[in-house]
Amino acid sequence: MADPTERCRRRGGGGGLAGCPRTTKPWWRLAVLLFSVSSLPAVTALVDGLYCGTEVCYDVLGVTREAAKLDIARAYRQLARRYHPDRFRQGEPGLEGETRESAHTKFLLIATAYETLKDEDARRDYDYMLDHPEEYYQHYYTYYRRQLTPKVDVRIVILVTICAISIFQYYSWHSSYNEAINYLVTVPKYRIQATEIAKQQGLLNRTKEKGKNRRTKEEIREQDEEVIRDIIKNKIDIQGGYQKPNLSDILLCQIVLSPYYLTQYASWYASWFYRFTICREEYGEEEKFYIIRRNMKMSQSQFDGVDETTRQSFLEKRLWIRENYELHRNEQEEEMKVKMATDPRMKRYRRWMKNEGPGRLTFIDD
Repeated sequence: MADPTERCRRRGGGGGLAGCPRTTKPWWRLAVLLFSVSSLPAVTALVDGLYCGTEVCYDVLGVTREAAKLDIARAYRQLARRYHPDRFRQGEPGLEGETRESAHTKFLLIATAYETLKDEDARRDYDYMLDHPEEYYQHYYTYYRRQLTPKVDVRIVILVTICAISIFQYYSWHSSYNEAINYLVTVPKYRIQATEIAKQQGLLNRTKEKGKNRRTKEEIREQDEEVIRDIIKNKIDIQGGYQKPNLSDILLCQIVLSPYYLTQYASWYASWFYRFTICREEYGEEEKFYIIRRNMKMSQSQFDGVDETTRQSFLEKRLWIRENYELHRNEQEEEMKVKMATDPRMKRYRRWMKNEGPGRLTFIDD
């Protein structure tokens, strides 16, 4: 049985006989597709939400793409005078048919066009969008990245933040130091010692004043208090969180001096490695204290607060050796357990926790 298509071809199927399908030539479909693709960039070049929307920013200001910044600024000022809400007068020549609402919308569009074209980077991105409209998502990313980028230099923000933290840090340390001095002034032990030192230096044994320069008892008392306070400041070395504030310890100085500290640490570490790892030198007293402090996980200020007798006992027990330190730590823990077990206050505390501790239900009225 012959194929229907072959039968129609023998009959002259191109003539459109009944029962024979008409042959469709595909060339016109390809032409329509090419025309649609070629016209697509022109349609998608201007998108609502980007720059001036469906309007060309150059046309909004009435300038060409080759216009200089001065010409763009001049065109903006001329249009702003006409459409600014405070200067708009309905019915003026050239503004026929414009209402206050439409003039306000036009002014916003003019301002957007000027903001886009006055900046070199924004204008370059906008020109690229006009020339390459097919990069749809890239234009969205570039536009919103520029809109969301902080207008202030991030480096300035970081610098101001660091300065503010440093000022607060120094003020806080200074307040803590003054609190410690005020407390030590009231302690009888330190107050008596400071008074003796002041008398030996002749700061309190003063002759009585006569005449107009004679001071009241309150003034003399205040001056004596200040003398005692100064002696305590100079004679007592406060360590830890209440130590005297130093400008080199604040955050700003630490960041500025960080290259120096890093270089100093690198040189110290290289020297340590060369002396005690390669050359096998014996540790000195300073090195031994450093290893002991590192084993105890204490800062330099904390270790400096340890009395000299205790530090010498560390050397006698050879705590810079890891095995000796582990044994010493275990002994300290056992001593603490025994002390807590035999301490009357701890016994009372455990008895209270067992019988009347928090969370225990009771039906006693009081």
